[in-house]
Amino acid sequence: MLTRRRSYAVALCALLLLALPFYLDRFWLQAGLFAMAAAIGAIGLNLLTGATGQLSMGHAFFLAVGAYGYCVFAGERDQEINGLGLPPWLAAVLAVLVSGVAGGLFSPIAGRLKGAYLGIATLALIFIGQHVLFNAEDLTGGANGRDVPAMSLFGLTFDDTPLTVASVPFGSAEKLWYLGLLLLLGCGLFARGVLRGRPGRAMNAIRDHRIAAGVLGVPVARYRGAVFVLSSMYAGLAGVLLALVFQRTVPDYFGITLSLEYLAMIVIGGLGSVAGAVVGAVFVSLLPQILTRYSDALPLVSAPGTGGVAPGEAARYLYGAAVVAVVLFLPGGLVQLAARRARKHPQEES
Repeated sequence: MLTRRRSYAVALCALLLLALPFYLDRFWLQAGLFAMAAAIGAIGLNLLTGATGQLSMGHAFFLAVGAYGYCVFAGERDQEINGLGLPPWLAAVLAVLVSGVAGGLFSPIAGRLKGAYLGIATLALIFIGQHVLFNAEDLTGGANGRDVPAMSLFGLTFDDTPLTVASVPFGSAEKLWYLGLLLLLGCGLFARGVLRGRPGRAMNAIRDHRIAAGVLGVPVARYRGAVFVLSSMYAGLAGVLLALVFQRTVPDYFGITLSLEYLAMIVIGGLGSVAGAVVGAVFVSLLPQILTRYSDALPLVSAPGTGGVAPGEAARYLYGAAVVAVVLFLPGGLVQLAARRARKHPQEES
């Protein structure tokens, strides 16, 4: 019975997500796209931190590699900024691969360090990345950033060129919505397969007891390095999707605050869980946008620049409090609530 209910719930959610672009305005569609991109990046970080026990503070660096890599590969060359002018779909693939290469260059360090030592080492990536983004102006545009070329796939351009479907005009947000859903679904299924297979068992063994895993024949350093590369590629793909939604990349966004937000996502949602990464990403990414949208109606929250607590600051306070609450009362994250309910009603299981 419970399995059937879950199937019905999944089917209903799928239909709802497919229908939303026909009813929501651009603000909510963009908010949903931010959540999708965050979920992809959070899944990658959860593979590294939640499943393998490797703390990373440099996730924002690999998002920046993906976002700016796409801009460089797909952008056209002009007098101020360089670009290769490649087809956008190829540029996106290459950007993800470059993110993986960047992770691969760091993987020897990731394979040998653990815990806080790896966290400090990855923190250095943020400072290196910020320096490059602000100073390599011919590639990144410097502090002003650079425009993001629109995605083009199978003859469809994901820009604001009108496309009417069932009498509803589809702009860039509506088109990107379905692309984001497809990417999130593929990333989630792949990560779930990894966690449920032999690699997942080896990763959990490394997390729980590194020495015992080595005695059992698990190549610890190799697995740590490989998971770091995979996590970097997830971040690169999230960066590409973020760039397409933003339509302009700026260095300030890819700082240490973004890395901390990703850590909050996986802690709030649930470490080592694909569903937990998605839930945490939705919570952390949507909260500041909802507070901004309804700042006039909320107590103690004011519009940016008008004094009082800005929506972004209020959001950080709230999901900071959520992290503390989850650590104290729900060590398994928000997904543990559903697991508890399933355990309370085992007789419903078919």
